[in-house]
Amino acid sequence: MKSKIASLSKNFEFKSILSGKKISNKYSTIFFKKLDGKNEKKLNISFVAKKKIGNAVKRNKIKRRLRNIMNHIAKENKINLKLSYLIIAKEIILDVDFNKLKDDLSFNFKKINS
Repeated sequence: MKSKIASLSKNFEFKSILSGKKISNKYSTIFFKKLDGKNEKKLNISFVAKKKIGNAVKRNKIKRRLRNIMNHIAKENKINLKLSYLIIAKEIILDVDFNKLKDDLSFNFKKINS
C-alpha cells in the first residue's frame, strides 16, 4: 500500500511553515507547523534542494531519496498528520548512505512527534 503524500503548493504555505518550529541535523533542516485548511488524512510535506547543491540531476536525486525515505517512515512510524512539513536538504546529503539518512530522519520525526 502506497502512503499518501500531498505536496505544498502555495507560496503562503511555505512562508507560514518557515515561521514555525524547526529541527536541524547534519543533512537537512525540518520545518513543521499546523496549517489551517489542510487535509489531515494525507502527509503534507515538501522537499527543497537548493541550486547551490548541484545541477538538476543531483537535486532531483536528493528529492527522490527523501520522498522514498518518507514513504518508509510513514509506514513504520506514526507521523502527526495534523502538521505540515518542509525538508530543506544540505549539500552533504549527496555523500551519505541511504540507510544512515533514513535512520537520521526517522529519529528526528520521532523527536517531533513526542
